[in-house]
Amino acid sequence: MADIPESFMQPLEDQPNLSVDVEFDAKEIPVFDISSIDVNLISEIREACKIWGFFQVINHGVDKNLRQKLETVAHNFFQEPLEQKKLIKRDELNPTGFHDSEHTQNVRDWKEVFICFTQDPTEVSASHLLEEVGIRNLSNRWPQHPSSFRETCEEYGKAVSALALRLLHMISLSLGLPAERLDDYFQNQGSYLLVNNYPTCPNPKLTLGVGPHKDPNAFTILAQDEVGGLEVKRKSDGSWIPVKPIPEAFIINIGDCMQVLLVTYYRLTYDFNVSIVFIFLNLCF
Repeated sequence: MADIPESFMQPLEDQPNLSVDVEFDAKEIPVFDISSIDVNLISEIREACKIWGFFQVINHGVDKNLRQKLETVAHNFFQEPLEQKKLIKRDELNPTGFHDSEHTQNVRDWKEVFICFTQDPTEVSASHLLEEVGIRNLSNRWPQHPSSFRETCEEYGKAVSALALRLLHMISLSLGLPAERLDDYFQNQGSYLLVNNYPTCPNPKLTLGVGPHKDPNAFTILAQDEVGGLEVKRKSDGSWIPVKPIPEAFIINIGDCMQVLLVTYYRLTYDFNVSIVFIFLNLCF
């Protein structure tokens, strides 16, 4: 096995066990057909939020051809020379663009990232300090190649944003609230599209594409390809459960912000459910 920089090496307890085949648990995270909404679906989403903090959705309305188009242009972008990608490298003032040194739990992830806001420009706080007030506008950074990259990302962002609003309505109904009760809280939100590329690793026993973590946002809409590699941690016994790839499905991860709200309405103890994403296979767009 080839040596890799120490900054990429996971702690021993988090290193993937590649000596065993992945087996999908009989009690996988729920899968919901959301082509239509009824009382039973809302009840099942409520239970999934309480017990898992994750679920998958199918027949969600996002065109599969658009998703495939995004995968194609993303692959072409990540195949560009590193010098070209770094022309739009993100910095301390603007988090959009290319990045290849992201860390999770102080360990560097074995991946490359492109990030853009779904609303361009987007208003953000002028400072991370609570005592400082004001806002500033941030605009996305875009590569020159592929030529259709920007258009495809913007189209995909709009489609998934529409899905996010539908999901927000379903979660609101699961709380016993009117469907649009939470809409006002997300009028000026900073949703973003994150495209990850996991290059082949010369020593995959020591690294992770993304280490164990919680998502701090309201919820994440995740597209997993056919290779798979996503695991979630089941609260009941602490087991890591592989998420079986389903063609065209999206995985929904209830983030910390939404969990605070769910705790209030579901009357749960705060640590009843912890949403953690664990990606350990080296996926390639």
